[in-house]
Amino acid sequence: MTVRFRDAVAADGPALAAVGRRCFDETFGPHFDPADMAAHLDESFGPDGLLADLARPDCRIRIAEEEGAIAAYLKLMPMSLPVDHAPGALEIKQLYVLEPWQGAGVAQALMDWAVATARADGAPALYLSVWEEGHRARAFYRRHGFVAAGHAPFRLGSHVCDDPVLKLDLAA
Repeated sequence: MTVRFRDAVAADGPALAAVGRRCFDETFGPHFDPADMAAHLDESFGPDGLLADLARPDCRIRIAEEEGAIAAYLKLMPMSLPVDHAPGALEIKQLYVLEPWQGAGVAQALMDWAVATARADGAPALYLSVWEEGHRARAFYRRHGFVAAGHAPFRLGSHVCDDPVLKLDLAA
């Protein structure tokens, strides 16, 4: 079986939202109140979340799929994190990989696409926020040259995380 990569289209919306919900729930569900998780999943992956982002011209989503099923995706958008940044900086909003494809090079390929796309756009830097307890993800980003750039609050129901914001300088 071969993983293929392509840009998301509107018809991918329901499957993309299902993958996003599953990844988020598998990663964070055990750590948060179930009612808070349910509300967040509905908000983030419903009509006002991921599905709305898919329709935005300034949002690009790259999909990894195997045999027509989405295995992972990365969402690249204009910078919105509350840290100082140069004009034109971009943000990786979600890099979600389903468990069977973790460690198989899928995240690496998606990250390579994000960096190449941001450079082609002339972005001076890429930013992202990562869960403060996401040690594996933080190590992955450090290996790709991301460094600390601040913190950003992330609210999930009544819980507020103080997530690290990381930056990759693309000018070098």
